[in-house]
Amino acid sequence: MKRKVAILGATGTVGQRFVQLLANHPFFEITLLAASEASAGKKYADIVHWHLPCEIPEKVKNMEIVSVDSNFDCDYVFSALPSDVAGPVEKRLVERGYTVFSNAASHRMDEDVPLLVPEVNLEHMKLVELQKTPGRLITNPNCSTIGLVMALKPIADLFGIEFVSVVTMQAVSGAGYPGVASLDIIDNVIPYIKNEEDKMCTEPKKILGKFTERGIEFAGFEIVAQCNRVPVQDGHMISAYIETSERVDIDRLIQAIENFAPLKGYKLPTAPEKPLMYLPAKDAPQPRLHRDLGNGMTVSVGRLVKVSDRALRFVALVHNTIRGAAGCAVLNAEVYEALYRTGA
Repeated sequence: MKRKVAILGATGTVGQRFVQLLANHPFFEITLLAASEASAGKKYADIVHWHLPCEIPEKVKNMEIVSVDSNFDCDYVFSALPSDVAGPVEKRLVERGYTVFSNAASHRMDEDVPLLVPEVNLEHMKLVELQKTPGRLITNPNCSTIGLVMALKPIADLFGIEFVSVVTMQAVSGAGYPGVASLDIIDNVIPYIKNEEDKMCTEPKKILGKFTERGIEFAGFEIVAQCNRVPVQDGHMISAYIETSERVDIDRLIQAIENFAPLKGYKLPTAPEKPLMYLPAKDAPQPRLHRDLGNGMTVSVGRLVKVSDRALRFVALVHNTIRGAAGCAVLNAEVYEALYRTGA
């Protein structure tokens, strides 16, 4: 029998992706959509400004929006709430016994909350066992952070990491709807995105840190980041320079990327066959061409260059609203289901 799920912030950009990904999910069934008080009591199709390249799923069109503080008849809650709202709402839900999978930044750095990208730090799911609330809270990282740590994982495993410098070129959909004004972004690049650089400099250290009985021992490398908004609809580009602990071997790294499949035995519907894909073309990856690889769940890596014996650079691409947001949260729920609800 499918688990009943609620989606908070269902009318927003990420909320719509949750609706799309969960509408025909083999494990989960959408039974409730929640949004602001202004939307409560209205039918989803009447209130949502739907902008995905597909129709609104029939099963949710006529669902009545409820307030985010309502009582939910569900097993799991997916939160696409803005961070300034999500913090207290998610805390109340967990205290009331709900299991919440959040895309918001509010609780990502809490000591007992997993900041999870399952292919990278699956063992961090054990943090939920340290939570002292009736419910549980699992978060996924910032959209660019997800792409970065996916690409860093085989590098960290093979060579160790001492220093990371990263520049992002982030799509306008990352700003939500209505997002960035057209007169600001057309024919332009905006070299500032509020709070993004702080997230990029802190979240990877937790994700690539070591799980201990007392919590996460953060990774020791330093990160510097510069985040830019560019006139692309979907797909965040990441240009990174890495200094390593051991000598770099690009051929070994490419092989590790091509063989990267840590969730292969779990048979999870949202997990792509190739979570990482190496693209050897000199002009790859590109957002328009490669963001939808693996149904938007594959992070593509290209331009791998050995800079010195202990340094390399690369370009990576992540679909920011699928792998970088709703898709990662859904995958986290599938992993949680496998580990804690089915006894796998």
